[in-house]
Amino acid sequence: MFTGIVERTGTIARVQEQATVRRVRVECGTDFASELGLGDSVAVDGACFTVVGVDGPCFDVDIIGTSLARTVAAGYEAGRTVNLERALRVGGRLDGHLVQGHVDGTGYLNEIREDGEFWRMETRLPEDVADQTVERGSITLNGVSLTVAEMPEPEVCVIGLVPFTYEHTNLGLLRPGDPVNVEGDLIGKYVGKILAQRAREDQA
Repeated sequence: MFTGIVERTGTIARVQEQATVRRVRVECGTDFASELGLGDSVAVDGACFTVVGVDGPCFDVDIIGTSLARTVAAGYEAGRTVNLERALRVGGRLDGHLVQGHVDGTGYLNEIREDGEFWRMETRLPEDVADQTVERGSITLNGVSLTVAEMPEPEVCVIGLVPFTYEHTNLGLLRPGDPVNVEGDLIGKYVGKILAQRAREDQA
């Protein structure tokens, strides 16, 4: 479990194609990497991966087909900036919202522009995520816990990024058309499933 509060950004240092997985090495600094152990969970752009190696300022994760198909990890290349968060410890402060690290799919940036003292970010969401998303609700983009400011279209959400988030995550590096990992609100998923089940029962 994560909170969507990005601890820092890292850099993709190496991508290795192996027989059945893609091994990705992330350079993140010794202070961050030293806190990770083999088998630990770490969120990379909001996708939960298992640490399979730690080497000085770097850690390695293996990414399999499902994650490559569902997340932006398929496009990882050396030099790319990624958002990082270690798993939430029991008793830790929940500053963002409950984030599983189970990416629902990829969205696409429509626009990001400066609007006074903040940045306005407009993203097209996967249909199933959009159905669970409400104004002033929570959503996770590239692992960042964000509040939906408005939904001008059924599958489009607008986020207001404060300067700190813009400068300290990779959201500020995005350009129109770029894909982003999207995880819908956990509570919205359960509510949606309950309502769908009730609708099926009413039709039976």
